[in-house]
Amino acid sequence: MATAACTSTTSSLMLTYAASTVLPQDLTPSLLSFKPKALSLYPLVSERKSSNWVKFYAQTEAKSRPCRVVVAAALAAEAEVGEEVEETEGEEVGGVATATVIPTKPKKGKAALPLKRDRTRSKRFLEIQKLREIKKEYDLGTAISLLKKTASTRFVESAEAHFRLNIDPKYNDQQLRATVNLPKGTGQTVKVAVLTQGEKFDEAKNAGADLVGGEDLIQQIKGGYMEFDKLIASPDMMPKVASLGKILGPRGLMPNPKAGTVTTDIPQAIAEFKKGKVEYRADKTGIVHIPFGKADFSEEDLLVNLLAAVKSVEANKPSGAKGVYWKSAHICSSMGPSIRLNTREMLDYKLPSNA
Repeated sequence: MATAACTSTTSSLMLTYAASTVLPQDLTPSLLSFKPKALSLYPLVSERKSSNWVKFYAQTEAKSRPCRVVVAAALAAEAEVGEEVEETEGEEVGGVATATVIPTKPKKGKAALPLKRDRTRSKRFLEIQKLREIKKEYDLGTAISLLKKTASTRFVESAEAHFRLNIDPKYNDQQLRATVNLPKGTGQTVKVAVLTQGEKFDEAKNAGADLVGGEDLIQQIKGGYMEFDKLIASPDMMPKVASLGKILGPRGLMPNPKAGTVTTDIPQAIAEFKKGKVEYRADKTGIVHIPFGKADFSEEDLLVNLLAAVKSVEANKPSGAKGVYWKSAHICSSMGPSIRLNTREMLDYKLPSNA
């Protein structure tokens, strides 16, 4: 009777699964000792019949024990199957995650440039590169002559000087920013804008400024108007110009007293920039880049401008610069190879009296 009750309460599917997948030797001691709490279907008996009930329960317990073992084994097997399914799903999801390729962000700026070994030079550049020796240091006269020969493009190239200095601009006492007046000019047409008000408004116009304005010009610049090469401001306009710092600063156009673009003598500042006044500053690596003319200048004019630039950089040596100030010096045309200079000869060079 107890066996019939057990079979009626147990699912036939569970018994079939247990019988087909679970062997007696696979049962652990914990499963064999599993004893679910039995629910009694018999009414309470009196104390006089307690001994009979004990005997009847012992017989029923002995007959139903194999059934309970099978049920326990079936439950354990079903739990193991559920864990295996979850692990399989986890592995599949993990496999998909590892197989997915995360797109990389596109590189910008210098990081996007090809490596030096992957760059290709034009035939023109490879030909003019043979005109000079790579690591040889040239005197000023020979270097300027080579510069003019390497400027072989269809447009008029600029002549550039690049000075590597022994300074670290992240320190305040090693920063370099100044201006130099090139005696022979830059060969470029400089468009000058002036921010002023009152009487100086007419002075700036008469001095040859290309654009003169006050608050109206500030609003135009905020709107994106940048059609000028130099911006000069009078001191009384600087509180209003401060709002343009984020726009003009990255372009190197922010008025600054050290650069001579904040001054009370606006006519003189306009005349100097029109004639060839150049502003320069050391970049974060301590290198100064200065344009000192055009490739169609005569060799004498280029030499005069180059020496003026060298003397200006030497005169404005930062107070925090220690040791050897000049590390190296090169000149080149806009599209030509660099020509290394002999720095000692460059610093000691003196112009002829008729220059």
